[in-house]
Amino acid sequence: MRGSGVKGKAMHAFTMPPHIVERVVKKRGRVHAFDTIEAARTALIAVDLQNAFMLADVAHTLCEMAPRIVPNVNRLARALRETGGTVAWIRTKAATETLEDWSTYYDLLTPEARQRRLEALAEGSLGYDFWPELAIEAHDLIVTKLRYSAFIQGSSGLAEQLRARGIDTLLITGCVTNVCCESTARDAMMLNFKTIMVSDGNAAANDQEHANALIAFYLHFGDVLTKSSKR
Repeated sequence: MRGSGVKGKAMHAFTMPPHIVERVVKKRGRVHAFDTIEAARTALIAVDLQNAFMLADVAHTLCEMAPRIVPNVNRLARALRETGGTVAWIRTKAATETLEDWSTYYDLLTPEARQRRLEALAEGSLGYDFWPELAIEAHDLIVTKLRYSAFIQGSSGLAEQLRARGIDTLLITGCVTNVCCESTARDAMMLNFKTIMVSDGNAAANDQEHANALIAFYLHFGDVLTKSSKR
């Protein structure tokens, strides 16, 4: 792989390896975990599509691929709304209290990286804002999280809001695939949501990290589909 794996591509090139599909079929008896999706009980979860990850000179950790998945995320959001589903836009906030109650994470960062994150994801900052090309509508859910996963205890109230709407199935999109998206997707499954990661609705630093996350999730936690998958 040359460079970041991003230049010259519309988005990540990903196909589930046949030997991985074979393992899943042997274990589950079918290629896809969820044969049908009931739109009214389904939510699109769009994770961290914020300037802090997508806008050069503002991002503390830039994901160059993330802007390229926005059209797919918007199309999925529109289709789900039209069929009675829910759309939830998730954003990260670097709250000062997390310096203490998530100190293990911040101890992994240099002082400079820690400060960049706090500034980029501070509430009210440009970095905290959603990417301007997202098609967010007034009746969509806007949820702020304090950890990588939106579902881990103390991160957000997303699970409760979804259950109140009768949601049992989630489509996970956003950035980055192998960190906040995968963490959110795994915890969603642990909380008994039927969880699907959308391969061309997620973005990572490079193709390898993107693929590794999707493969691991597909093997053990849920399903992986592309936006164009027919159900």
